[in-house]
Amino acid sequence: MPVRIKKKERVQGSVTPTSLNGETDLINLGDQDDDYIIEGQIDLSNMQDGDKVIIRVYIAVDGVNQRKSDELDFTDAQDIPVVRVVAHTIPYNGKFRVTIMQTAGTLRTFPYSFIYQIMETI
Repeated sequence: MPVRIKKKERVQGSVTPTSLNGETDLINLGDQDDDYIIEGQIDLSNMQDGDKVIIRVYIAVDGVNQRKSDELDFTDAQDIPVVRVVAHTIPYNGKFRVTIMQTAGTLRTFPYSFIYQIMETI
């Protein structure tokens, strides 16, 4: 059975954590119409020496409970500031989520961009 992209969605914006050590959602998807492919970028160019940031990716493999799939730590100003969240193929009920948590330094603003493509069979 052939598969094609039914629709494409963009999620762009920026976020500033409200306090140190608190996870802030960049994207937190509920159930979709069908399985989907998602990828994105997070811009850490505002980080300065003394800042520390953790990016976490969560997926609900069982369709219910979001579990940590990946964790990336960044400290100080970044020579390569754009972090790529690589493409993931997620089941319709996978509840894909990406968070950012700043654990040290002055609270910064982080731009982000995600694109997800919802599939369908024809």
